[in-house]
Amino acid sequence: MKATEIRRLDARGGRTLDFTLLGFGSVPLGNYPQPLDESTCDSTVVAAWDCGIRYFDTAPVYGVGLAEARLGRVLRTLPRDQFVISTKVGRVLVPCAEGEQNAKIFVKTPPYRFEFDYSYDGVMRSFEESLRRLGLERVDILYVHDIDAIVHGDRERYEQRMRELFDNGGWRALDQLRSDGVITAIGAGVNEWQPCVRLLELADPDLFLLAGRYTLLEQPPSDAFFPKCAERGARVVIGGPYNSGVLAGKGTYNYSSVPPPIAQRAAALERECASFGVSLRAAALQFVVAHPLVVSVIPGAGSASEVTDNRATLGEPIPASLWQRLKDCGLLEAGAATPSELTDSTLESHDRHGGLT
Repeated sequence: MKATEIRRLDARGGRTLDFTLLGFGSVPLGNYPQPLDESTCDSTVVAAWDCGIRYFDTAPVYGVGLAEARLGRVLRTLPRDQFVISTKVGRVLVPCAEGEQNAKIFVKTPPYRFEFDYSYDGVMRSFEESLRRLGLERVDILYVHDIDAIVHGDRERYEQRMRELFDNGGWRALDQLRSDGVITAIGAGVNEWQPCVRLLELADPDLFLLAGRYTLLEQPPSDAFFPKCAERGARVVIGGPYNSGVLAGKGTYNYSSVPPPIAQRAAALERECASFGVSLRAAALQFVVAHPLVVSVIPGAGSASEVTDNRATLGEPIPASLWQRLKDCGLLEAGAATPSELTDSTLESHDRHGGLT
């Protein structure tokens, strides 16, 4: 697989966006899991560009503004018509005293804290402040961020936030920005697939950024969510392809410690991959982009070497027999799409239906 392969999103209103198969996730630029100096941040983004990556994702909460500022500092020196950029709404940043930050997993952040706000005014304020931090005149995509039970604590609170999004005008703001041509596409960036299904019932999103829920470890969205996307013409960006680290040899899962059942499953996957001479990272990264609804995968990178490693990992040869072995031993769902099934005819068929190109 080539990192620079282009996959196309046909958004509402007849506009299109071209994504590189490998995108850039900017969570590490927000000082996760450790602080980064400015030169490292610059060289990381430059390395992504030099590797041919042309899709970049960020959010206000990543380092409470740090990631947007750091990403924008490089991107605004590059030809604006040659890349796609997404950021997110649902939180606004407010000044606070040192020590009052609520940046959670991010360290050494500026004196700001975030407040959830899914209202019309909150969405517009978040969007305008993101443009200021990025130093760009426009972004291409706005995702409603973290409107899920994982972030808000339970289903009841998640439903309350969803009602706020629609009753208080947040979605109306996004739809207005899209209708006016200010942005091209809207959707949600979440850690669960259930809110995506709910949005498809309530509105007309163009795409979703689904983090950590469609991976080599878990594939429930393939039956419960992806068919609904196909029906509505929505597409998917995959975040967290390594489940925040466990599929890349690190001791984290969903930004926390690895539960024993997950560790056991990851170890079994790694053993099977090794028996075919394949790295677990390569299998994890290439698996998620095999689904025809996926337009890009955005592993995070905190150094230039991590960017080039991701590019090399996406191109690592993997025999088709590995995917069948993983299905045979129950480590992969029997009906899961795999790279061995992503043929030229499949790509051409989905291109005709506005999926891939």
